[in-house]
Amino acid sequence: MAKSWATLGVDLHLEPTGTNTGAGTGTGVRRGLTDALRDAVRTGRLAPGTRLPSSRSLAADLGVARNTVADAYADLVAEGWLTARQGSGTRVADRAVVPPADTTPPRRLHTRPAYDLVPGTPDLASFPRTEWFKAARRAFTSAPYQALGYGDPRGRAELRTALAAYLARARGVRADPEHIVISAGISNGLRLIGTALRARGAHSIAVESYGLPAHWQILDGAGLHTRPLPFDELGTNPGQLTDEPAVLLTPAHQFPMGVPLRHDRRSAVVDWARRTGGLVLEDDYDGEFRYDRQPIGALQGLDPHHVVYLGTASKSLAPGLRLAWLVLPPSLAEEVVKAKGGVDTCGVLDQLTLAEFITSGAHDRHVRAARLRYRRRRDNLVEALAQHAPDVHVTGIAAGFHAVLSLPPATEQSVVQAAAWQGLALHPLSFYRHAQAQADPLDALVVGYGTPPDHAWARAVEALCRVLP
Repeated sequence: MAKSWATLGVDLHLEPTGTNTGAGTGTGVRRGLTDALRDAVRTGRLAPGTRLPSSRSLAADLGVARNTVADAYADLVAEGWLTARQGSGTRVADRAVVPPADTTPPRRLHTRPAYDLVPGTPDLASFPRTEWFKAARRAFTSAPYQALGYGDPRGRAELRTALAAYLARARGVRADPEHIVISAGISNGLRLIGTALRARGAHSIAVESYGLPAHWQILDGAGLHTRPLPFDELGTNPGQLTDEPAVLLTPAHQFPMGVPLRHDRRSAVVDWARRTGGLVLEDDYDGEFRYDRQPIGALQGLDPHHVVYLGTASKSLAPGLRLAWLVLPPSLAEEVVKAKGGVDTCGVLDQLTLAEFITSGAHDRHVRAARLRYRRRRDNLVEALAQHAPDVHVTGIAAGFHAVLSLPPATEQSVVQAAAWQGLALHPLSFYRHAQAQADPLDALVVGYGTPPDHAWARAVEALCRVLP
């Protein structure tokens, strides 16, 4: 039986002129094939070193005579476009590529900063590759074949079960795996919650005066107007919560100011939710990293029926994993699942790997090592500032891996500009201030000390000290 064309060689897309169905022959067919191959090599679509299908395979794909393909290959070898060696097949020759004409104007090239001090990203150079690979191998080896199908929209049961146990132990969260939903990052999780709230008829949500503009934009995109709460020397003040259906908070380590929500204000928020039926969205973005005392427990532990807990692997491991989790009140869980759609939208292998990484204890070991590394960096930063910029007051350093550096009034933008000249990427505090915030603007820098790898940290601190007043 003749083999199907789909079983021969490798795929190669060509549209030669002059071919026809059947065993096409003749100089027109050969010329059209030669021109098509030459053009693919000249424009770089076929990169140098690319192995081409055998003449027999390509002839079967195109419906032409095998000799026609062989002759076309021979012509291009003679012209220097292809090479042919015994045992190596026919390959694209190593030569300069002439790209097709482009009429679009050239884009301005942006110089990459030498040091990234923008908060929010961990030290990616310290990602536990070896342990992650081991966990992936164990998880994928033992996974049932059904795991590769269209999964539960809540996410893999293995990960939800592992998270429920871990969050109860490490963060004081009361979680049922049935009411956990895995999302593609916190942003995706907020979008799902925003969609569910809008479906309930909500039109607004309270937020903190300082926070992530991207989160406010997501909520705005879901049709929820964001109203900032007052902020004072004690942090976010929930006293003005009224009839909003929900509030978004970072109670363990307010972002970016770095202060925890006071005990009396934590109680006030929960009392408000119980009294009004509102929801508290608790973004516990870096709850694992506390240095000066025991971690502050999750607000969700006070009332699982009125608090949505949002956690993420972006700070403890890497944002590129795109894994986050929502611990939902039973009344909201089905609505969020409906907003997510009928199937799981997160990679199965990464979910299974994270579940194994947590249950094996590798996650705890990694977090503890990272906590020591970030604390050393924090202490080094504080010491350097005390020596070289003694007038700069540092706050927000009891947890996480960013610090707030106060500046003299009206100097914020000039310092940021000077930092850019030093190759430093960092954000002013004003970047995180809600446009409708009522508090007086403060001049400060929000400096992340997680991103630079260890070998670059000392130079990054030196460059920062040079631009401070």
